[in-house]
Amino acid sequence: MEYPQEKVMPYGSEGRKAEQVERMFDHIAPTYDRLNHTLSLGIDRRWRRRAIRWLAPFRPQEVLDVATGTGDFALLACRLLKPRTLTGIDLSEGMMQVGRQKAKDAGLADCIRFRREDCEALSFPDASFDAVTVAFGIRNFEHLDVGLREMCRVLRPGGHLVILELSTPDRFPMRQLFSLYSRVAMPVIGRSISHDNSAYTYLPESIRAFPQGEVMSQSLRRAGFSQVQFRRLTFGLCTLYMATK
Repeated sequence: MEYPQEKVMPYGSEGRKAEQVERMFDHIAPTYDRLNHTLSLGIDRRWRRRAIRWLAPFRPQEVLDVATGTGDFALLACRLLKPRTLTGIDLSEGMMQVGRQKAKDAGLADCIRFRREDCEALSFPDASFDAVTVAFGIRNFEHLDVGLREMCRVLRPGGHLVILELSTPDRFPMRQLFSLYSRVAMPVIGRSISHDNSAYTYLPESIRAFPQGEVMSQSLRRAGFSQVQFRRLTFGLCTLYMATK
């Protein structure tokens, strides 16, 4: 199945989406954390904690953080879940270099390992992890269904998936306010800090195009997950998806 967000690319129609996403994140890596917290007004930290609190009762020991970026979610998961191992994967070496330094500075380098991986063709054997997490990166997948099936494959039976993704509020007045913020403020702030004219035009476009709520839940079920549920957070600005293999 094709999804609208698969055709939304940072730099136009030339080249594969995965290649463009890798290039974009390599370019904005030095300013990404500052931008992320600025654009979300710091609320993203609360969303990450909410996702990890849902996972905590299951005590996962081997965790895979997909599209780990600069490792914000991975670092917090190491502190709060205390897994035996946590593997953060991403296409962008530039982003992971920032993450490696953050892990070293936090004294968590022994807990987290970063690896360059394609989320649609993971190198891990079947049933390798107790939990798989994705925080604010799944809308960048080139082929969503393929990525979801791969995450299901590497989960152990009974393992858990947690996805956090930005979403479009569906109620007045937040829907109108978010539309204005994403179309006007977000690209201006993004360009001024990252000096990338395309990255923060791509961001709101990819949010609007990404399947949300029940549509995304159906995609998770098709990929092999069960007990799928979702929660809209902060008036629908973010959605938390939870599922079991």
